[in-house]
Amino acid sequence: MITKKKDIRALSKEDLRAFFVGIGDKEFRGNQVFEWLWSKGAHNFEDMTNISLQTREVLKEHFVINHIEVDHLQKSADGTIKNAVKLFDGLVVESVLIPTATRTTACVSTQVGCSLDCKFCATARLKIMRNLNPDEIYDQVKAIDKESRLYHSRPLSNIVFMGMGEPLMNYNNVLKSIDKITSEEGLAMSPKRITVSTSGVPKMIKKLADDEVKFNLAVSLHSAIQETREQIMPFAKKFTLTDLKESLEYWYEKTNRRITYEYVVWEGINDAAEDINALAKFCKYVPSKVNLIEYNPIDDGEFRQASSQITNNYIAALEKNRIPVTVRRSRGKDIDAACGQLANKQ
Repeated sequence: MITKKKDIRALSKEDLRAFFVGIGDKEFRGNQVFEWLWSKGAHNFEDMTNISLQTREVLKEHFVINHIEVDHLQKSADGTIKNAVKLFDGLVVESVLIPTATRTTACVSTQVGCSLDCKFCATARLKIMRNLNPDEIYDQVKAIDKESRLYHSRPLSNIVFMGMGEPLMNYNNVLKSIDKITSEEGLAMSPKRITVSTSGVPKMIKKLADDEVKFNLAVSLHSAIQETREQIMPFAKKFTLTDLKESLEYWYEKTNRRITYEYVVWEGINDAAEDINALAKFCKYVPSKVNLIEYNPIDDGEFRQASSQITNNYIAALEKNRIPVTVRRSRGKDIDAACGQLANKQ
């Protein structure tokens, strides 16, 4: 009978310590292995050089390390790097390193495909295959940190959960990965440098607040008019703006932290005065800021970037209402690494 080996990174440090006691070894051996797996990012038991060869053989008998591999790396003219990340079961997701003059940001994926149906997003056209495990999310960050040091001579400074998938539909694994990323035994990154972006799942936003998370929250909004939002994000029929508003008020009441709204302006879709006024009104429900994002085409031409004048109209209206607003220029468009373009074309 063949027994399937367990992924060792599914074990806690306490589990590892108990395993070693159970085989008659020293309890502290679990601490050593845990450090190799997370802080040092070992992908093979052979790398654990302060563990005896005999003990490493025992680990190989009982466990596997289901690590990722950067299967394909593309570099953009602007310095952006896109990774095609091969998972242990052969499936592929994409992650991106986005450099600026002052920081390097990792954009990581949380699902293979996506469970939602935003019409403007290439990932949404892929069927949802599975959620990523916490270690698979962690590995993406670890790989991008290594690339940041190699190609930009500085460590990774920020993380955004804005890659493939809806993070709040993989809630437990996302939070476990962030726990490991922020832990002193992991990457020791401040949660203030991490942003989780959601398309707007009210029940799970409330759960984030109840769980007292310390990272930042962004909402992919794109329209503050229910009918328009349903046209571009059909799942919004189920997750209405009314429910979203209530969940964000709950978030702010619990956390006292403002929301970031991600917002693309499209020609003929959300470029009218009523769209602008609706956004300004929605932003007043809780303290917030707006990122106006440049649209990145996904081939079919259904969506077109609105003119710079319309973007300026948005900026003027938001500033008049004292709502902070920033225009985000897309990076990595020449390698399909910009926002909304991740679709495993490789």
